[in-house]
Amino acid sequence: MPLNSFGARRKLNCMKTERKLKPMTVAELKVVRVNEMGAFLDGGTGNTSNDILLHKAQQTTEVSIGDVVKVFLYLDPKKRLTASMKVPKMREGQIARLKIINVTGDGAFVDVGAERGIFLPFAEMIGRPKVGEIVWAKLYTDKSGRLAVSMKVSDEIRRASLPATNVKRGDKLRGAIFNITEAGAFVFSDERHIIFIPQKEIPRALRVGEIVSVRITFLRDDGRLNGSLREIKESAIDHDAEKIFSAMQTNGGILPLNDNSPPEKIFAAFKISKAAFKRAVGHLFRQRRIEKFGDSFKIAGA
Repeated sequence: MPLNSFGARRKLNCMKTERKLKPMTVAELKVVRVNEMGAFLDGGTGNTSNDILLHKAQQTTEVSIGDVVKVFLYLDPKKRLTASMKVPKMREGQIARLKIINVTGDGAFVDVGAERGIFLPFAEMIGRPKVGEIVWAKLYTDKSGRLAVSMKVSDEIRRASLPATNVKRGDKLRGAIFNITEAGAFVFSDERHIIFIPQKEIPRALRVGEIVSVRITFLRDDGRLNGSLREIKESAIDHDAEKIFSAMQTNGGILPLNDNSPPEKIFAAFKISKAAFKRAVGHLFRQRRIEKFGDSFKIAGA
């Protein structure tokens, strides 16, 4: 066979391998030979130069010639297709709480238990997760045939959810936020209930993936729940009063704001509404912990 024909055939075989076997995919391949480095898997071209290395360090059990093994394919530092028996711990279409292990200019990478992190494109994010955060996500195959993950799991969570039958108003349920919209936040509880938290019941900025404890405020006919992250009024008054009193202690015993202060200044100082501020100040006054001081208040006896 002419040299140029052999080269063309080899190139065709390599192209065939690239189309069939891609990095960031899972495949079942046959062990064709073994040496000190590890095992070599059949690349499917009939050309041994296209066989894929399964290094000993990437073997979870010892393999022998003739074995068919399930492997995760990825590119090594020299851009060679390489195999690992550390495959994803979830199937395509499944959802799980997954950890963000890297963030790049193109997206993020998520730990699914495989040898390498799986790509999370910007288009599949909700918000901008940071390294170390844990988010609800699903495994899928992108248009190029490679594994990827998406944080858009509302449909999957709806299918996996259970109607709340043994929950009552005032109960507190723990869960993870899986979506945030202009209307509010959505939580998937440990009991697999979906809880909606309206914006007015959210006192601070939230992040997708965050674990929260939600007070149930309403049981819907469809078995879902509405909830709040705000404390009930009596508890909130005590909490706000202590926050204001502590601020007075660090301000020479004087309350730096009063009933005529703009709501924005009150919120900036204490992260509460003007109405909540008035209730808390009134509470301290009735307890005789503070007393009038001009247009404002001071700590009693100070």
